[in-house]
This record gives sequence, structure tokens and C-alpha cells, in this order.
Amino acid sequence: MAEAHQAVGFQFTVRPDGVDVKLSQEVIKNIYLSGVTAWEKRAIQFKNGILTGVYPASPSSWLIVVITMMSSLYICIDPSLGMIDTIKDNLPHSRDYISVQTRAVLSAILFATGLWLFLIYLLRYTLKALLSYHGWIFESHGKMSTSTKVWLMFSGRRPLLYSFQASLPRLPVPSVDDTIHRYLESVRPLLDSEQYNQMEILATDFKNSKAAQLQRYLILKSWWGTNYVSDWWEEYIYLRGRSPIMVNSNFYIMDLLYLTPTHRQAARAGNVVHAMLKYRRKLERGELAPLRALGTVPMCSTQMERIFNTTRIPGIETDTVQHLTDRKHLVVYHKGRFFQVWLYTGGRHLLPSELETQFQRILNDTSEPQLAELKLAALTAGNRVPWARARVKYFSQGGNKVSLDAIESAAFFLTLDDEPQGYDPANTKSLDSYAKSLLHGKCYDRWFDKSFTLISYPNGKMGVNAEHSWADAPIVGHMWEYVLATDCFHLGYTEEGHCKGDVNKGLPHPTRLQWQIPKECQDVIETSYLSAKQIADDVDFHGYLFTEFGKGLIKKCRSSPDAFIQLALQLAQFRDQGVFCLTYESSMTRMFRDGRTETVRSCTSEAVAFVRAMEDSELSDRLALFRKAADKHQHMYRLAMTGSGIDRHLFCLYIVSKYLGVDSPFLKKVLSEPWKLSTSQTPQQQLNLVDINKFPKYVGAGGGFGPVADDGYGVSYIIVGENLITFHISSKFSSPDTVRFGQHIRKAMLDIQALFKPENDKKTGYADFFSFMTLNHNISMTSG
Repeated sequence: MAEAHQAVGFQFTVRPDGVDVKLSQEVIKNIYLSGVTAWEKRAIQFKNGILTGVYPASPSSWLIVVITMMSSLYICIDPSLGMIDTIKDNLPHSRDYISVQTRAVLSAILFATGLWLFLIYLLRYTLKALLSYHGWIFESHGKMSTSTKVWLMFSGRRPLLYSFQASLPRLPVPSVDDTIHRYLESVRPLLDSEQYNQMEILATDFKNSKAAQLQRYLILKSWWGTNYVSDWWEEYIYLRGRSPIMVNSNFYIMDLLYLTPTHRQAARAGNVVHAMLKYRRKLERGELAPLRALGTVPMCSTQMERIFNTTRIPGIETDTVQHLTDRKHLVVYHKGRFFQVWLYTGGRHLLPSELETQFQRILNDTSEPQLAELKLAALTAGNRVPWARARVKYFSQGGNKVSLDAIESAAFFLTLDDEPQGYDPANTKSLDSYAKSLLHGKCYDRWFDKSFTLISYPNGKMGVNAEHSWADAPIVGHMWEYVLATDCFHLGYTEEGHCKGDVNKGLPHPTRLQWQIPKECQDVIETSYLSAKQIADDVDFHGYLFTEFGKGLIKKCRSSPDAFIQLALQLAQFRDQGVFCLTYESSMTRMFRDGRTETVRSCTSEAVAFVRAMEDSELSDRLALFRKAADKHQHMYRLAMTGSGIDRHLFCLYIVSKYLGVDSPFLKKVLSEPWKLSTSQTPQQQLNLVDINKFPKYVGAGGGFGPVADDGYGVSYIIVGENLITFHISSKFSSPDTVRFGQHIRKAMLDIQALFKPENDKKTGYADFFSFMTLNHNISMTSG
């Protein structure tokens, strides 16, 4: 414990001649430095709080306004139209209080301050009005709307992370008519005439009877809250789920694809953890730049607040998210033992070399796990109710509570794994094994309730398993990009592969967490483990690097890369299963305050027409059908991003109906439809810290998630640079018909690309260019 460590600096001995007091100068110095650092942090947070609070103005602009008003007193010009005189007249007149000259100066300052605050709020609401206009997203690529140009005038000063929060618009509530129309349009290609007519009857009945009442409550909530969706989405989609979150909810992110900066496990973990601490410091101080679309339109930063020091706490009916601030330790798991490692000394972060020393000490520790300690974390992998009951009964007091508090209050959780993982070009199954390790491991060696578990492998590879309720994948991806860039390009390693810097062997050793697990609790742990293992053993993963072409060539075909891939997935799905299915693609709504995600229903009538044309050898208008389907997909994606999606609105209407006790067959039917194909694009280059054209091998492998349906697929893809697309495909072994999807995706991508060859061969010698680029790209990837 930190208190016990500091206590050794103060000792006293009772002797016959009095009390002999001894003070350790080193520890007193550390205490002093820790206090100085804490006050410096408070000062920086206070300063950044002021800068954020007055954005888009600045504190110096207040001084300019005051000087302008003061100058007007001496040139006999009154820009306040008499308001300064009115303020002066209402100030105390007695000479014992304020002189005439002082009252004049003070009234000018008060008026200037009021004018300054008024201008801040005027600019803020102007920004909100500009940001509420989303016409720019529907314009052709390369064009910029007048509204966006006006916005550029207000975004010149370098903003802090939360500078734009007060200016972001609220998520609008779409009209019921628009949502139902779009919903019926989305299911039309999936239903036969009789099924569609029945759904149309249900939708019409809902629209004419219950919809208006439910919609009024949603509109009221949108006025009252900052976002009418996000809190219900977090609670009902994530926290109220009672099934295991391992595989079903948590997701993973992989390390660099082609490179491993060092093969020393402790050294790599030391650099990565130190980089995370640097990121956390910037985050807590609000010093990170906000993410902005087109480098201009800001994204909401609310989700970033809970990256660190956050844990999902199990409950009987619903879980809760516990977020703490400024915790100074992490918990490390290695071979069945839990260790507590302090991250600060003398008021500063441990250096990478010091962290390497601490992690190496854990790797060298040969002690055995305590009774039932080995599989303890399986409690977080099993069903939520048994874990919630066990937590109250066996971990609410004594040493078990102290140890559990250490885990749940830690900055994050680190697993020092004992089996190497990572991409190996010589092993076609390496990405599959790597993905399964990150997603579920052994079912007891990740703390699935933590905001994220950092996983370190013996060969130097790393990865992340993230809990989903507190934030979405781009938030973790943003942090991971910063960490990898800092690790490789700023911290670096010695020639022997160790962290740079002196080795401080005087640090207190990591401390073992102590457990006393009774037999009844051991039974709960084993039951949770067996339940989780059954899920993990059923998960089938296929990682696939598509290197034939990438974003660069797709753009030459004048197509959106995302629409291109989504249509390839539709073609692959039809070839794989022989039918079309309801398809989920995740899009973000972070252009709105507290925005999270929306669903794009990728299986449109236009996509179905294109796929059928591809399977019909007699049709010749495939390219025209492709462009029509791609345009439709882009339009649907833009609607989702700008608050006009389908599924979040229907979800919230359903929640209101449950609160009011209103039964709606239409909403019940909508919310029970299975997503047999669930897809998501992993964001890349959010921070642009690494020039991948200059350093093509410094690219991440992306991440993925488990299958949503028992007989369906989960597909995550990442568009890496210009010439690589990585697919992460998940399904279940228990479904015998989900084993060939990767092959179908590759063929679908190549078949669609072939549609453009005749068109481009005539214009640009495209065929020769394509062959040359593919050949050279494959050679470079193989040599890597």
C-alpha cells in the first residue's frame, strides 16, 4: 500500500531519555515533490478550464475589450450608448467608498466584461447554429459549403480537447413519418410481398395510434437532456445485459502488423505503459486536440473522459460504470498471480526503464498462485448475476475487498501473457489465434470489467481488450494510435532491446494482492469459467489481409472505399448463404453532444439489385447498378451521421413505450429482428502522428469483435493506407454454414474491381498500372 511505503520515512523510538525521531530525507523529498506536482496539475487544469470556458474567445480578448472601453473615456466617445453612465450612477456615491474617477473606471470595466461575456455566448450560439447545418456532408467530394467556409473563420485558434463541447448541437429527434418510411424501405428487399404487407400494416397502425404520444416524450427528453439516445443506449444495450460480456460485448485492438519494436516483453510493456500515462496526463489536463472531421467540424470528446480508472461494476438487475480520478497504480496479472504496481515516484511517472524493471520482477517471480487465485478473473467472464452476488458475499469486506478495490480502482489492467502471439506471414492461422487470444484469452487472464486490459506477449507483441459500455472503439483506437507512435518514434529502445534510461533498482517491489476464497466462491468461479470457456471454444475467427488493392485504387474508380467494401460484403454474404440478411454497419454521431453510434442498414434494394446482377451472367449494366447502390449507401451513411438514422429513434420509442406500459407490436417486431451480418470499420490515422507513406510498415492491424448472431458473421475491417485492407471475421463453430466467408469476400472484392477495368483501360492504361502496383505491393508485403 502507498501509505505503508510512505510510513517508513517516519520512525520513532522511545528511550529512557525521551523520544528519538528519525526522518528519511529521501521519502520526505518524494512527498514534497508529489505535492508540488499535484499543485502544478491543479494549476494547469484551472488554466485550461478557463481557456475552455471562454472559447472561442480567449482571456486576452477580455483585456482588449477593457482597454477599448477605457480609451473611450478619454476621447469622449461612448460606445455603450449610456450604459456605462447608468452603471456609474448605480455604484456607491460616498467618497468614503469610491471616488468619481474610480467609479468611472470601474463602470467601464464592468460594462466591458458584460460585453465580452455577451460576445462569447453570441459566438458560441453562432457556432452551434453552423454546426447544426450538415448540408456539407451531402455535397460532392472536394466541394465546401458556404457554412463550412464561415465555420473556418471561427476555428483558427488552436482549441483544447473540450473547447467545442458547449457549441455542439443536440441530437435531433427525426419525425416518425421519416423514420417509418426509411425503415419500411430498408426491410423491403428482405421480405416477400405477404411479409412486407403485414409489416406495413403494423407500421401504419403504430403511426396512427401510439407514435405521437411516444414522440412527444422523446422531444421533451431531447430538450431536457444533452442527448436523447446515449444514456438509454448505455443502460439498456450494455449495462442491463445479464449474459457474459466476454465475446458478446467486449472488443479487441491489435498491435502493429509488420513490426515489433522489441522482443523483450518487460521492455515493450514498460514503454507502452509509460506512453499511456503520458496520454492520460494530457487527457486529464484537456491538452489533447479535439478530433475534427475535414480538419474543421469538431467531434464530441465526452467518451474520452472514462478511458482510465474506469470499471464496470456488476449488479443483480443492472451494472454500473465506476469512474475514479487520478489513481496511481495498475494491477498486473501473470501466471495466476495479481500484483499491484505503483506508477509514480517523487511526484512523477515512473520512467520506461523503471517500469521495465518492475515488470521484469513480476516475470521473474516464481511464487505459486494462492488458492483459487488462478481463475479468479473468470468471474468477470461469466454471467453477470452470479458475479454480482459473489462480489457482495465474498468481496465486500476484509482482505478480499482491499484486493478487489485495488483492481477496480487501478488506472487499467495489464496481463503479462505467457504464450507468444502476433501476425506471422508463414502461419496462415496466426491472426486467427491472435484475435482469439485478445478477445477471450483463457477466460480467466483478462479482467473483462476494466475499461481496457492491456495484454503483453513474450515475443514483444501487445494488444487491448476493451469493455464496450463506457465508449466506442474509435475512443480506444485514438489512444492506441498515440501510444504506438510514442512508443516507436519518441521513446525507443536500446540496441539490446531494453527501455532507454537508467535502471532504478531502489523502487519498492510490486506487491501481491491477497485473497481468501472459500469453497462456495470457488464453485462460483469454476461455474463462470466453464460458462465462459463454452462461449470461447465456439468462437471461430479468420483474420485476412487483402493486399490485391486498397483505398488508392478504389478512389481511382470514383467510389467511396466504405461503400465498395459494404457492397462486396453483400455479394459475399449472398454467395455464402444464398439469401440476403439484415445487415448492421456502425456509424458515429459524435458531431452531436454526447453522441455515440447509429446503424446503417447496408442491405438496400439497390444493393440487392446489384448483387443479383453480378450473379446473372446475362446482365451487362452491373457497373451502373454498382454506382447506384454505392450512392445509396453513402446517402444512408450520411443520414445516420447527421441524426436522421432509423434504429436509435425506434429504440428510444420502444423504451418510452415500456415506461408507459404501451404495447406496440410494430416496435416489438423491429427490436427482435436479428442482425446476421454485423459490420464495422475500424478508424485509422485519427491523429496523423505517423506518415505511413514514409513508414509503410508502421501500420496497425485493426481490431474486431465477436459474432452477434449464432448463425451469422461479425466483420470488422480497417482500410490501411492506400494498398491494404484488413478483415477480422468472426462466427461460431456451432453453425456449420459459416466457414467460407473470407474466401467469398476476396472474390467479391476482385469481381467488383473487375467491373472498372474496361472503363479505365481506355482512359488511363489502368490494367497495366493495376498489374504493376499489385505485383510491387505483394513483393513489398512479402519481404516485410
